[in-house]
Amino acid sequence: MISRPQPGEFMPYQGVYIECVGNAEVPAVLQELKDSTYAFFTAIPEEKANYSYAPGKWTIKETLGHMIDTERVLAYRLLCFARGEQQGLPGFEQDDYALNSNAGDRTLQDLADEFRIVRESSIYLLRNLKKDREAFIGKSNNNALSVRALAYIIPGHELHHLRILKERYLPGLGIQI
Repeated sequence: MISRPQPGEFMPYQGVYIECVGNAEVPAVLQELKDSTYAFFTAIPEEKANYSYAPGKWTIKETLGHMIDTERVLAYRLLCFARGEQQGLPGFEQDDYALNSNAGDRTLQDLADEFRIVRESSIYLLRNLKKDREAFIGKSNNNALSVRALAYIIPGHELHHLRILKERYLPGLGIQI
């Protein structure tokens, strides 16, 4: 079990993601979400996948693309810090990533398949994390960030976006999942 991160191991805004996970066991949450998030996205009709709830907001496909990109970035940071990286890692501009992801040109099924594969990789990474490495703190975007905080942020970020999709996107489409 990965212990819960403590204040100072993450930026305050990331606490929202950590709270989404609560006291659940992170590896079990990741495993469960791999299947439930895949099922969620594949249940959305393809003709509704380019919907956004307001002008300037991401579409459903762009949101899933953002979730995939963010998990890759967070897992990379976790890998680096767990291996003892001393150099600071750069931040990333999520809107630029979303703009350049070409998610809108892909099918929702293709994105959901990619999500599941990326998640498998994250599960393997965490499954093989040594307990003595989880408290290691590295620098990301000039901020302290621990391995265990990243482990919590990965599923927490996903849960955050799933909540937004369910609350703001699906009612506008008349979809219940």
